[in-house]
Amino acid sequence: MDDATRVLLVDDQEENLIALAAILKNVDARVVSARSGEDALRALMTDDFAVILLDVVMPEMDGFETAYHIKRKDRTRDVPIIFLTAARSEPDLAFRGYAAGAVDYLVKPFDPWVLRSKVEIFIELHRARRRAREQAAIMSGLVPGLTDLVRGVTLVGELHERMASVREAAVALGDAVDEDASAVHLKEVCDRLKSELARLDAAHAAVLGSPVAGA
Repeated sequence: MDDATRVLLVDDQEENLIALAAILKNVDARVVSARSGEDALRALMTDDFAVILLDVVMPEMDGFETAYHIKRKDRTRDVPIIFLTAARSEPDLAFRGYAAGAVDYLVKPFDPWVLRSKVEIFIELHRARRRAREQAAIMSGLVPGLTDLVRGVTLVGELHERMASVREAAVALGDAVDEDASAVHLKEVCDRLKSELARLDAAHAAVLGSPVAGA
């Protein structure tokens, strides 16, 4: 799947699809045509669309049924739908269109400039949402890396602390020897030195396994 922004036209009449494509000729998006509700649903399963221009009156699966299937799927439920219908259609069709989840309802013949302007608005909204998703994905990828980096810095700090403790224990051992300390005291200092050396080894091993070690 490429990154092109798409607009889906759905109408069972080829001449209507050609007219719509001509109106949208200069919009910055790829226009995809579908001759039935079934064709539209198949297209929506493979590509993302900024907006759908959906004819109301079509054989087999009309626009309302098509909209119902679009809105019940997680992948497509948020795609805006603009219903298009002929002027001779019943007045209550507009209410049915909005109830079906349409964001707009235009009656033919409509002003081409108005339709093109509405489509361009939804194209920009689609691109803004896509940029927001991409930035969110980038941030979610950075957070684990930052967490590892902070952990590595913490481990380095702990290593320095352990090294200082080892130095202190070594000095204490030297002082005890110089002072001719008792055997019990010497044993306590030796045990402390061994303990600090073991902690130093553990801290060093942790740092070697952290991202900072390979930086």
